[in-house]
Amino acid sequence: MTDMELGRLLLSLVSLLVLALGCGRLFERLSMPHVIGEIVGGLILGPSLLGYVFPDVHAWMFKAFPAQDALLSAFYWIGLILLMFVAGFRVQRELTRDDRLIVSVMLISSIVFPMLGGWHFTALVDQSRMMHAGANPVSFHLVLAIAAAVTSIPFISRIFIDLNLMGTRFAKIVLMTATLQDLVLWAALAVATGLNTGQSTDGARLGTVVATTVFFIGLSVVLGPPLLVWLGRRMPIKREKSAFVGYSLAVCFALTAVASLLDINVVFGALVAGIVIGALRQDAMEEVKQRISDVALWCFVPIYFAIVGLKIDLPNQFDLQMTVVFIAVSSLVKFLSVGVALRLTGMPLVTAVNYAVAMNTRGGPGIVLASVALAFHIITESFFVTLVLASIVTSLMTGTWLRFMLRRGHSFGT
Repeated sequence: MTDMELGRLLLSLVSLLVLALGCGRLFERLSMPHVIGEIVGGLILGPSLLGYVFPDVHAWMFKAFPAQDALLSAFYWIGLILLMFVAGFRVQRELTRDDRLIVSVMLISSIVFPMLGGWHFTALVDQSRMMHAGANPVSFHLVLAIAAAVTSIPFISRIFIDLNLMGTRFAKIVLMTATLQDLVLWAALAVATGLNTGQSTDGARLGTVVATTVFFIGLSVVLGPPLLVWLGRRMPIKREKSAFVGYSLAVCFALTAVASLLDINVVFGALVAGIVIGALRQDAMEEVKQRISDVALWCFVPIYFAIVGLKIDLPNQFDLQMTVVFIAVSSLVKFLSVGVALRLTGMPLVTAVNYAVAMNTRGGPGIVLASVALAFHIITESFFVTLVLASIVTSLMTGTWLRFMLRRGHSFGT
């Protein structure tokens, strides 16, 4: 790499980071999720705006030399891996007896019926507009099913924090359900990408992928924490907190690499690595996890979301009909599934509606799903845009609804 090429790469990264952080801050001031502003920052620099109005400037910044796209892609994947690694820290591990019934009902209703609805979405929209020409059909339908069912832990957490709801029982139940649900859905995504890589739909291939994924989860989550503690006591590891940051990141990249070698999606590998590190309860690890979170969430993750926006070409890839139909149908199925199930347990209507709206927040995981499905050539670029827009719109809907309920004096304590 020449000095000129390095300079252009750094300029493109600085532009993405500065605009992502600036737009994120602006969206916060407008009472909207920070991460949506980060994506808008990428949209501004991408073919949707800068590339459309000033194509030569866009090419000068992001297509300066042949390898620039591959190098930006490396930062994109590192940001995605660190996002899921940090998300793994926050996985809820404990359920109180009083909340188990609600969580169980919400978990089943938010997975089964939305996934069934997503699987059959091709009855409403021509499949060729959504599925990549060379994709495995089973992988594609799994992605559709996951897209209809996913709930964003980071987005809904940020909304709860902004509205001072994080300490309520409502927030705790939603986050517990979303955590368990997303573990199931990320495992399903690992199966989808594994099948697509193998290009086979036979039962043997499906069984191999599922067995490998379950084996990876069990071995990592069950044996990982005690193994790390055992190694820490026997290896000449410095006890400085700064050193543990490096060792934790080494665990992240090692488990991600192992997952990749086993044909398990790297995103799922990073999530499992975060769960393993998050299970280490030493006081020193809390500061280590915070340091990693700070660097990830304020540097690499904004670049990742900005590059997501950079990939979106609204003038050429936006399909209005497909986007409207997918958002409307998937949201209605998710809302009715959770709301009706909770009403059958005797829950008051307003409370059931609040839970149903909260569980429809696609947010970051919806965008991650879209990114992974596009990278593995499972979906078309047009459907990628649809999934990203669905994540943004449903997150805005949730924030607006909960803010409206608070203004009406609704209590989220029960």
